Amino acid sequence: KTTKKLREYLESEWLKFKLEVEAGEYITPEKMTFAAFIEEWRTKYAEKQLAPKTLKEYLGHIRNHILPALGHKRLDEIKPMHIITLLDRLSNPGSRKDDRGQMLSGRTIQYIYSVMRNIFAQAESWKLIKSNPIKEIKKPKAEKKKAQFYEADEAQEVIKALNEEPLMWRLLILGAIIGGFRRGELIALEWPQVLFAENAIHIKKSIPLTADGKVYEKEPKNGEDRIVQMPGWYMEEMRRYHLQWREEKMKIRDRWEGGDREYVFHAGYGKPLYFTYPSEWWSKFVKRHGLRYIRFHDLRHSSATLLIHQGASLKAIQERLGHKQHQTTADIYAHVTKQVSRDLADKFDQFDPKKQSI
Repeated sequence: KTTKKLREYLESEWLKFKLEVEAGEYITPEKMTFAAFIEEWRTKYAEKQLAPKTLKEYLGHIRNHILPALGHKRLDEIKPMHIITLLDRLSNPGSRKDDRGQMLSGRTIQYIYSVMRNIFAQAESWKLIKSNPIKEIKKPKAEKKKAQFYEADEAQEVIKALNEEPLMWRLLILGAIIGGFRRGELIALEWPQVLFAENAIHIKKSIPLTADGKVYEKEPKNGEDRIVQMPGWYMEEMRRYHLQWREEKMKIRDRWEGGDREYVFHAGYGKPLYFTYPSEWWSKFVKRHGLRYIRFHDLRHSSATLLIHQGASLKAIQERLGHKQHQTTADIYAHVTKQVSRDLADKFDQFDPKKQSI
């Protein structure tokens, strides 16, 4: 830059600095703790840029794992070894803080690593640190877990047990097993998206989070809606439930809290179910009926697995489940398709020359 332009640039930067100081917004990096920076990061970046569910998950990991290790340190004093030590401790027994076991999964540790990358990237872009301590640290490895699922006979046991449950819950769980719907997609489902004439469900939105009494709606994962064909018997059950739903709404009248929204699966007064409640209900249901437990999300995997065993193509399953990439479907169900291929190959054992009669 020329001397004149350099002077103008410096004067402009000085003016910005002066305004920050006068407004009480400036904190010297030498005095800023990591905990203090987190507050700056939260209000000036995270709350404006991150989705509500993502923000909640980030803040949970920051509170439970990152701040206890780094919060007291000055931002500019944090070195790569501090982060390496933290990541190492996360893999030790007792690192989990939610009473769901002792150990954090490898995927969770990877997520915490990603949270720290985000935080330090902002500190670097805001010129609060000269070097990013996590930049050269590689992402921790995590063992890739196979998707859990029910075999056909187990799925039949679940469906039989569901016949003893309220119609609403039967249809919600069957929506996951048969339709492959995600939990948030089921919670967000409204009657106009139940296409009785076509025996289909139109997935247009999802509710991934409920916080402070507020429901957060968004597009389905991958941002694409889809129409999923359903069995005729399921849609007949849905018709019967629709009549019950309307009668219930008429009965409670002024106590209806759903407004003009028509959530199919509601908590009694028209408002959608709390976003984690289907998983909680499912866990109690499995225990009540003595069934093998798999996560609510694994019901979706069961849907795909049952279809693969029936000969459905991965392309058809990709579209039904709403996977954006074919490779995603192929990766998740690779072990299932290999087993099906093996079973098909075994059908030719009868032609083994050693087994042929002379």
